[in-house]
Amino acid sequence: MLEIELFNLLEGTSDAAFAVTDQGEICSWNKAAEKLFGYTAKEAINKTCGSVLQGLGPLGNEMCGENCSICHRAEKHLEIPNFDLQVKIRSGRRLWVSVSILVFENPRNHRRLIVHLAHDITEGKKNEVLLHKMIDVSRQLSNIQEVALNPVPITPLSEHEIEILRMFSTGKNAAEIARRLKITLQTLRNHLHHINQKLHTHNRLEAVTHAMQRRLL
Repeated sequence: MLEIELFNLLEGTSDAAFAVTDQGEICSWNKAAEKLFGYTAKEAINKTCGSVLQGLGPLGNEMCGENCSICHRAEKHLEIPNFDLQVKIRSGRRLWVSVSILVFENPRNHRRLIVHLAHDITEGKKNEVLLHKMIDVSRQLSNIQEVALNPVPITPLSEHEIEILRMFSTGKNAAEIARRLKITLQTLRNHLHHINQKLHTHNRLEAVTHAMQRRLL
């Protein structure tokens, strides 16, 4: 198969597909890639995928660049598993894509091309983050319930601290409370720190709930 045949084949895929050289330079960019990433083929080809997509891994680490692990694995003929990548599209928005890799060796000029097949998984990632938040809240509520059943002695709260928790319990945010009390946000954070120390809690949600369980509000 020649490169032109490979590029024509990629044009027929529903996934966003683009091929890069060993140096990370984009040499093909199909219509689906134009639609997903927002860049036209003319804008993307001959640029590096790092400069176009600015890919980041799940831990925020740079994936596309001079030390691209995909290129290194392809060079050593190692298996390249599917991976998730956060990319920056033309509008400036970031989205998550799932990427599969195909390595093409041109038998005529011995050039290696690394084909990326990508599809959008942003909504799935959002749901994943939401699930982790729900699990975290569940853990916090579980800890709160344990304390409610077996309350430990606490240092009494001042009237000022109780007033702060009461305002948080009614849905007011930090900026509103700071304005009403005529204090800075840093001072409010200091009060919350002392409240958490006194109640043996770890955050505002736990503090408000514990105070309600103890009938302080």
